[in-house]
Amino acid sequence: MLTIVFDLDGTLIDTAPDLIDTLNFTLARHGLPMVPYEEARPLIGGGARGMIEKALILEGRSADTADVDALYAPFVAHYAEHIADRSRPFPGLETALDALAATGHRLAICTNKLEWLSKRLLDTLGLSGRFAAICGQDTFAVQKPDPLIFRATVLQAGGEPTRAIMVGDSITDIRTARAAHVPVIAVDFGYTDVPIGTLHPDRVISAYTELGAAIAALGPVKNMMDGQSFIGQQY
Repeated sequence: MLTIVFDLDGTLIDTAPDLIDTLNFTLARHGLPMVPYEEARPLIGGGARGMIEKALILEGRSADTADVDALYAPFVAHYAEHIADRSRPFPGLETALDALAATGHRLAICTNKLEWLSKRLLDTLGLSGRFAAICGQDTFAVQKPDPLIFRATVLQAGGEPTRAIMVGDSITDIRTARAAHVPVIAVDFGYTDVPIGTLHPDRVISAYTELGAAIAALGPVKNMMDGQSFIGQQY
């Protein structure tokens, strides 16, 4: 069986409402202009620090380390207290996870969110127990798209890195999978600022009812580093 490694924000959970509320609360408290929801949504995916940096750049402001640092701690503190005010699993997620678990697949999360925030979110939503590993940017001191975080997540889940699949919503997840030499399935309801299909994942799904078939369509997942491959699109 496989280890199915999921991104978190924009893939498993629609966290945009709480993240954007927190971003704008933090900006406003520091006398900075807020970012409209639709402009802020694609900023999600690189962790809190990355979101703050991109928001500052979007507004034409300085985004050096000191500027980001001044906003980072207040952002995390506020977000931790409001982490699941409006965040919810995407439709059909729990049924899809049940089906994967029933066939023996291991489930894990590899995210650029801090690990403790990821676990708090999943605990609040009653989802933590479904995953053999929940790993964030601080778990192994490395972030996606570095393949180390993917491989370490798979190992922590008790799986084999050459028998794994990435499921995500952004170019970061696709680059992570490519670097780790594993196939990647992309959801088209996440937080990318371009159509996800243009980034050439191996499969694209529009709902979690399609996930099982997408995994099956990839065919046998093997070690691409040894010159083997799977049935999927070109790397």
